Amino acid sequence: MTTHPPATLGLIVPPAAGLVPVDGQALYGTRDLRFIARGLGIPGISPEGFDTVVDRILELAVELRDAGAQAVSLMGTSLSFYRGLEFTHALRDRMQQATGLPCTTMSHAIVDSLRALGIRRVAVATAYIDTLNQRLVNYLASCGIEVTHIEGLSITGVDAVGQVSAETLMALAERTYAADRSAQGLLISCGGLLTLDIHVPLEHKLGIPVTSSSPAGFWDLVRTAGLDPASPGHGRLFEPETALERAA
Repeated sequence: MTTHPPATLGLIVPPAAGLVPVDGQALYGTRDLRFIARGLGIPGISPEGFDTVVDRILELAVELRDAGAQAVSLMGTSLSFYRGLEFTHALRDRMQQATGLPCTTMSHAIVDSLRALGIRRVAVATAYIDTLNQRLVNYLASCGIEVTHIEGLSITGVDAVGQVSAETLMALAERTYAADRSAQGLLISCGGLLTLDIHVPLEHKLGIPVTSSSPAGFWDLVRTAGLDPASPGHGRLFEPETALERAA
């Protein structure tokens, strides 16, 4: 019997260590997939911090291709939206030209996940400072998505975002939605936040679909590679068939 090697998918991540986020294993650990990563080493979650590393993205994309990646994602949300929609699209195009591979970014991921879930009015909870929150509102508006309310944790430390508790994130998400219950769904934005385990509890409690940066980033990268992104038990975005059909 002929066996095929696992598909290898590449991630460009903000922390210098270049580790694969834990959501990859949680979502697709039983699948024939392998994730590899390279780290940018951003000094802080701010426009100034991003400016110091943004020119290295193409270099790392090529490194991932040379290491065997068959598709590549820039797994940083604010890093990929902070200069606006035109920049995000141009960056993806440059990544694809440099590597010859299908490429995407976490900003493409969150927008496509919102569209897959039928969300046009969204409550947004973030890790960000106000400057990035406003840029996210503008970015989503340029994609035809209205933000009903946004609230951030004002975190700029790269390591600090991974230390935010599930309880803090649940409370933030609930406040954000309660501020305007006309929202059709909830987005939690910042790839460093550990959000996957609160998708289902929030969907049950609020009665609306939930998406967030890192889970959506993996969902989107798997789709970009031409594979099925379903992963039952992790919220509406990952339901078999229906999410895939809505995203098509």
